[in-house]
Amino acid sequence: MAIDGLIILDATGRPIIQSGFRSSTAAYPLLHIDALNHAIAKSPRPDDVDPVLYVSGASTEGSSACCHVKYGELRFLSPVSGDVDPLYAFAFLQTFVDILHEYFGSISADTLKDNFDVVYQLLEETLDAGGHPLTTSPNALRDIVLPPSLLTKVLSVAGVSGLASPSANSHPFASPIPWRKAGVRYNNNEIYFDVVEALEAIVNKNGTPAVSTVWGRVDCNCKLSGTPDLLLTLSNSHNLNDASFHPCVRLQRWGRDRTLSFVPPDGHFKLMEYRYAPASTTSQHQVSVPFALRVATMNIDENGGTFDLALTSRLTTRPLENVYIDLFLGEGASGASCVVSHNASWNFDPKSLNLHWGIKSLPPSSTFSLRGSFTSSMKTPRPARAFRIRFEIIQHSFSALKIEQLKLTGEMYKPYKGMRGKSTGDVEWRW
Repeated sequence: MAIDGLIILDATGRPIIQSGFRSSTAAYPLLHIDALNHAIAKSPRPDDVDPVLYVSGASTEGSSACCHVKYGELRFLSPVSGDVDPLYAFAFLQTFVDILHEYFGSISADTLKDNFDVVYQLLEETLDAGGHPLTTSPNALRDIVLPPSLLTKVLSVAGVSGLASPSANSHPFASPIPWRKAGVRYNNNEIYFDVVEALEAIVNKNGTPAVSTVWGRVDCNCKLSGTPDLLLTLSNSHNLNDASFHPCVRLQRWGRDRTLSFVPPDGHFKLMEYRYAPASTTSQHQVSVPFALRVATMNIDENGGTFDLALTSRLTTRPLENVYIDLFLGEGASGASCVVSHNASWNFDPKSLNLHWGIKSLPPSSTFSLRGSFTSSMKTPRPARAFRIRFEIIQHSFSALKIEQLKLTGEMYKPYKGMRGKSTGDVEWRW
């Protein structure tokens, strides 16, 4: 099972950089680029393009497939042929995006062009000639490919060599642990955990969740000296299902008593991902939605319609931030006129035919309203039968995960630890 290569396209569909494609013809990557651009041009909405595209005649072994993901304005392509699981390619694409984010912070076409040499070195180190992922740990990659800095750019332009290693005592693969550097030292030893959870739900018109799922992850920022061995105990860990972990986590310990035993990488990394399933809820183990949408009026008339909506927060201690309610007004929609309360905002997008209602902050137990009308060139308009509602909640997690205990062995210091939560939501509310 191997990946044929990797291609990065800009917003116009032109390639910025690609891997070698040593085992294929020169036209092979071009055929996949054309297939994706053609699919995007044919689709009414670019986001609706299938993530796996069939490409005929591109490979000497028969047909091939183009796996692609979008990140900001860029698209990452991974052509595969033969008996290859597309999930294998998607996992590598996501890993490579994470590596670029670790190196450059924000990823854009200009950033990749300005650091072309670094990106190409990363391609060579992360994917070998046979199409197999090689070195994907950021800690190991930093010893091989130096992150871009003003000093390294000046030395590169001046043609100075021999200063590639950031430390005289460090060299690639010096540590016996692949994901952790050797000889790490900090003045302040601290580790921080970020619990980020996303609620995905479909709510019936009576306000009852038909489906609701919480997907979460625990991100870490580790600044610990030496080689610490950590034992992390979390509250409510018995409600975490379908968990996946960083390679540093010892799976046997988690399976035995639901604790995390690991030697952490240095710096930022994703410790685990999970699905939260509450032990007991009133509606078939569904997570409750933190707001209620009341559709007081939704009348469809000839060449238009009227509506009257009210959004109420069910939270009592924290506000809902960056709340966006979208409604597709149907083919032929030509305009809208609305009145909102509490200085909220609204607009009609004539390209996507969506009505957008935005609330920067929805205080606890408060109610915001939107009423208005829309016009359409269709005699009988057909707006969507559901609203899409997105939101954020700062310092909150649906699973209420907390650190019960953090034990450190292998070193003599006591680390400072911290945990914070953030929740987001994407809800389809039917009317």
